[in-house]
Amino acid sequence: MKHQLIYVIDFGGQYNQLIARRVRDLGVYCEVLPHTAPVEQIRAGNPSGIIFTGGPNSAYLPDSPQCDPALYQLGVPILGICYGAQMMAHMFGGKVEAAPVGEFGKTVCKVVGETPFFAGIQQESVVWMSHVDYISQPPAGFSVTAVTDNCPVAAMECPEKKLYAVQFHLEVNHTQQGSEMLHNFLFDICGCVGDWNMENYLDSEIARLKERIGGKKVLLALSGGVDSSVCAALLSRAIGKQLTCIFVDHGLMRYKEGDAIEETFGKMDVNFKRVNAQARFFGKLAGVTEPEAKRKAIGEEFIRVFEEEAKAIGKVDFLAQGTIYPDVVESGLGGESAVIKSHHNVGGLPEHVDFEDIVEPLNMLFKDEVRRLGILLGLPKEMVWRQPFPGPGLGIRVMGEVTPEKVDLLQKADFIFREELDKAGESGSLSQCFAVLTEQRTVGVVGDFRTYGYTLALRAVTTDDFMTADFARIPYDVLEKISTRIIGELPGIGRIVYDVTTKPPATIEWE
Repeated sequence: MKHQLIYVIDFGGQYNQLIARRVRDLGVYCEVLPHTAPVEQIRAGNPSGIIFTGGPNSAYLPDSPQCDPALYQLGVPILGICYGAQMMAHMFGGKVEAAPVGEFGKTVCKVVGETPFFAGIQQESVVWMSHVDYISQPPAGFSVTAVTDNCPVAAMECPEKKLYAVQFHLEVNHTQQGSEMLHNFLFDICGCVGDWNMENYLDSEIARLKERIGGKKVLLALSGGVDSSVCAALLSRAIGKQLTCIFVDHGLMRYKEGDAIEETFGKMDVNFKRVNAQARFFGKLAGVTEPEAKRKAIGEEFIRVFEEEAKAIGKVDFLAQGTIYPDVVESGLGGESAVIKSHHNVGGLPEHVDFEDIVEPLNMLFKDEVRRLGILLGLPKEMVWRQPFPGPGLGIRVMGEVTPEKVDLLQKADFIFREELDKAGESGSLSQCFAVLTEQRTVGVVGDFRTYGYTLALRAVTTDDFMTADFARIPYDVLEKISTRIIGELPGIGRIVYDVTTKPPATIEWE
C-alpha cells in the first residue's frame, strides 16, 4: 500500500528516531536516511517533504556534513532542525558562528512573524534548545519568524523556496507546542493527509507476507518479549501452520510468565513448541557470579538449545526475527549516527539451519507502533504492554550465583511488588519496576526467633527514553504494604530496601 512519505535526513543527531516517531504519530509515514543518500533515491521515493535533523558538527567547518544542494531543487518543503537549520543557512549564504551564549534546555521563544508554520502557536512559549553555534544572520530571501533573548534566529523561512528552519528541537516533549508546529509543517505546508495507521499496515503486510513466503516454512525463536510475540502473531495471521515457534524456557522469566506465553501461542494456528530447559541453564550458571559471565552463559546456552530444536525440524525456508526500526537505525543501516550496536534478535544465527532468507515483518516499525499492532492482532494487553525485560532474565536480577531456590524467591517477591503497585493504581505512571535479590543477608527477628534472610531491593523508574531515568516517588503507605507482604509471605527475605538512584549515575538494572 503506497503512503505519502516524509524523509528524515540524518546528520548524526541524537533525536533522529524521535523525529520520525513524531511524524508517524501524526499519521504520516516516515523513513530515516543518511545525509549521504543519493538524490536519485530520494527523488524516486517521491516524498511530500524532507526534514533535516540536528547533529554535533559546526556547519561552517569544511569537513562538516552537508546535503547535496540538488535536494533544494526537488521542489518539496524542507524543514531544518538545529544543525539542519544552521546548515541550510550556511549553504544559502547566511552567517553561522559560535554563539556568545549557548542555549541548553527550556528557553522562552517569541514568534515575530506571520507564517503557516506557527499558525495557532502562542506568541511566547517554551522550546528546548541545545546549541553552541547559532545563525547570526539569515540568508538573503529568508525572514526571521522567531527569536529568543540570546538567539536572533530561533526560526526562519523562505516560502518561495519552500524552506523552513528552527534552531530548537520541536520533536521533544519539553517544547510545549512542538507537535502543533510539526503538524503545521506536515499538513499545511507539505499537504499531507495522514494516511498512515496500523490498520492499513496490518492488511498490506499480511498480503505482502503471503506473496513473499508462499507455501514455504518459517522458523521463529519466540522469547515472549513484545517484538517476537507480535512478529509471531502477525506471521500466524498471514501463513498459519507454515510457521513454527520455538519458545526456549530458561527458567529465568517472571512469575508464571512461561505458562502465559504457552497459553497464548498454543491457541494460535501455528506449530508451537515449548522447550523446558531450566535444568540445563541452571547447570551452566552453577558457580558463576560475574554479571557479564552470566549473560554469556545464558546467551550461548540459548543458541545451543535452539540449534538442537531447529535441527529436529529439518529444512527451513525462512528464519523470522522481531527486528524493529530502531534496531535497523542503531545498527548503522538507516542513519548517519555511529553504530550503537548490531542486532540479532535470535542471539546469533545458528550456522547449521538451512534457510533461504530472513523475514523481518516489523523492521519498519517503532516500538509504539509494534504495540498498537499487537493489540490489533488480539494479543493480551499485559503481553503487548510488557515492561522491558533483559534477555538474561532474572539471571541478572539475582546477584551472585543463580540457583533455582533464589529465582523462585525472586519471582514471588517481584510478583507481589508489581501486584501491589497495580492495586494501588501506581503502575500506569511507571516505565519499569522490578525486584532484585541481593547477596546481602541481614539479621532479623520474627516472633521470638532470630532470622538471617536476603535483602531484597525494589526498583521503579520513570523515563521518556530510557537514556535517563528518575526513581519513582511511590507513596510510603504502598511501600509499607509491599514490604509487609513480602516479609510475611517469603521467609527467605529478611529486609526490603528501595532504590532512589537516578540514571545516571546508576543504570536501571543492577547488573
